[in-house]
Amino acid sequence: MKFSGTVFKYGNDVNTDVIFPGRYLKVWEPTEMAKYAMEDIDKEFAKKVKRGDILVAGKYFGCGSSREQAATCLKAAGISVVIAEGFARIFYRNAINLGLAIMACPGITAIANAGDRLEVEPTTGEVKNLTSGKTAKAKVLPPFILDILNDGGLIPHLKKS
Repeated sequence: MKFSGTVFKYGNDVNTDVIFPGRYLKVWEPTEMAKYAMEDIDKEFAKKVKRGDILVAGKYFGCGSSREQAATCLKAAGISVVIAEGFARIFYRNAINLGLAIMACPGITAIANAGDRLEVEPTTGEVKNLTSGKTAKAKVLPPFILDILNDGGLIPHLKKS
């Protein structure tokens, strides 16, 4: 598993209300949910994001409510991996459970800008900015988490067992 894509970059404290606004909580189909992803922080996100793109953020990404829709809409929109300086614990676990790759990477906001191309290797934590040549080291995901992600989330992983 290796990720390569264009960066969408956001700051600190991006909460679940801007990742997936509460006014759309009655929307349950992931492809429909993707249309509203990041709407309250970036009105053009859903129109610009392409399958495989990478979301980069600052500290405490996914704070706020425990809504699973925040991870679901990002995955359905095509985000391959979320890399942030740090995450809210519940969002981090929701993302893994739903099969959205997620990596903590101190210093990522200093080496990645919106529009840059990144290459990410989750087994080693290596993050390379293909646009600037800069690199960073993310926390390596343990093998059991990689297995869950490779299987598409916790439920598919458990069904496979």
